[in-house]
Amino acid sequence: MAEEGKKKIDKQAKVSKVTKSAEVRPKQKPAKDIVRIKGTDVISDKRLDIGLTAVTGVDYNLSRAVLHVAGIDYNVKVESLSEKDIEKIEEIIDDPVKFGVPSWYLNRRNDYVSGEDRHLTGSDIRLILRDDINRLRKIRAYRGIRHELGLPSRGQRTKSSFRKGSGAAGRKKK
Repeated sequence: MAEEGKKKIDKQAKVSKVTKSAEVRPKQKPAKDIVRIKGTDVISDKRLDIGLTAVTGVDYNLSRAVLHVAGIDYNVKVESLSEKDIEKIEEIIDDPVKFGVPSWYLNRRNDYVSGEDRHLTGSDIRLILRDDINRLRKIRAYRGIRHELGLPSRGQRTKSSFRKGSGAAGRKKK
């Protein structure tokens, strides 16, 4: 009986320790705020140049160039941006060449259809890439055939790599 009493006391002590430690903890910050840039959620805790890379089609170099043109310090947090700054950044990302960013930063130079230099973001990249691959398949180009077969299209060796699907378990020696 004495042991049962000790167990109850120990349990109560443990419970009181847990509640005391919960009281001592500092209150957590609310959930991270999210800023929308070009239809993408950017976590506001990140540095601005790194946060912009969350937008599809914007890499680190372009984000630094956009911030340089906009005159915004890249070391500030995303949460410190005003609505005016966000609009300015979106406008520069839409047409970087118009604001003096060199054309070699763009991801769609010498477009197949229009022949002009463009910069694509968001779902436009996926749609145009799919159209390009379908065009290559339709004209029966080598790269299009390799895409159809699920094989590499840039000249890699396939003896030991890219082995998937049936027959990938092993290879017979001659």
